[in-house]
Amino acid sequence: MSNNVPEAVTRAQQVARVLSELTGEIDAARQLVPPALKAMHAARLFRLSLPRSVGGEELSPGELAAVTMTIAQGDASAAWCLGQAFGCAMSAAFMSGEAAQEVFGPANAVLAWGAGVQGEATRCEGGFRVKGTWRFASGGKHATWIGAHCKVLSADGTPERDPDGKAVNRTMLLPRESVEIHDDWWVMGLRGTRSEGYTIDDAFVPERLSLDRETPAECQVNSPLYLVPTTHVYAGVFAGVALGIARRTIDDLIDLSQAKKPRGVRNTLCDSPVFQTDLAELEARWRAARTLHRVTLDEVFDEVKAAMEMSLDQRMRIRLATTHAIREATELVQKVFVMAGSDAIFQNKPFEQRFRDIHAVSQQVQGRRTNMQTVGQHLLGQDIASSFV
Repeated sequence: MSNNVPEAVTRAQQVARVLSELTGEIDAARQLVPPALKAMHAARLFRLSLPRSVGGEELSPGELAAVTMTIAQGDASAAWCLGQAFGCAMSAAFMSGEAAQEVFGPANAVLAWGAGVQGEATRCEGGFRVKGTWRFASGGKHATWIGAHCKVLSADGTPERDPDGKAVNRTMLLPRESVEIHDDWWVMGLRGTRSEGYTIDDAFVPERLSLDRETPAECQVNSPLYLVPTTHVYAGVFAGVALGIARRTIDDLIDLSQAKKPRGVRNTLCDSPVFQTDLAELEARWRAARTLHRVTLDEVFDEVKAAMEMSLDQRMRIRLATTHAIREATELVQKVFVMAGSDAIFQNKPFEQRFRDIHAVSQQVQGRRTNMQTVGQHLLGQDIASSFV
């Protein structure tokens, strides 16, 4: 630690400076270009959520979010891919040490996967036969392994159920080269994440490379990090991405204001009382959102460490803070876009790409407004209608 800044954040700051020089290239290439990946791997950023037994650092959710916020100030796509990889890497705690080393042992190891239980895994001798199609595998272009969330079928094709009658789901891990990747990531923002779909057609996955990351009983690492559901780690790190985009956008507006003279105005933008007032309000809103986000993640994690379990109320507090951060960051970037005037629309200026990126972030499930309805139902003591808890 240095000045209360985690050492991993200091490494991320150095990488963010590299990414700042590459962000246009990443956006144009629609993938993290080799120099970006080299810098991220050299700083061991993809290993921050891995168990220490596999050479990881087991950072807390708040620290992981601080890293994605820092990286997003260099490039949002790199930060998003990193946040996605953080959640995926937590699956190592739900595997045997040997299997985890097989997947995550190499220095360039990255696991990516798509959203939702979209496939089928039929039991067979020694493992499963897997098939299905998934979307939104952020970082799939540079991943070394791909995960596939599947409902489990018995050998005769009937769905398996647990003792409570709930369908059994498991995540299957396959080498990336055994998966058919779709070139379907033609989007407005976060272009460099290469969040493409993929198809698996009757591939064999051995039992050791399957896991249930949502069942605490399957966790083989005694660490409070792995008591936090993956979806809530995603909420924290993706909110970090949004806050990082907003932070850099506000800073760029400050830089612009030093020289920009709006048409028909004698003084520079920074001398305008209206601009000064609006800027202070932007800063206050950003700091408030950032503080709620980080304090909530840290407080909840301290409570989880003490009790070694996580409650519904703690999940709702994370959902509230992270959804608010994403939505607030989106509104701040929108306001900066207007305040920057015509400079905002040019591709050779920083505002246009960040405007696109923050709106891509805002469309992801972690930022949707209905998350607030779920929190509101919980606060009122009502049954929660959403399964996204």
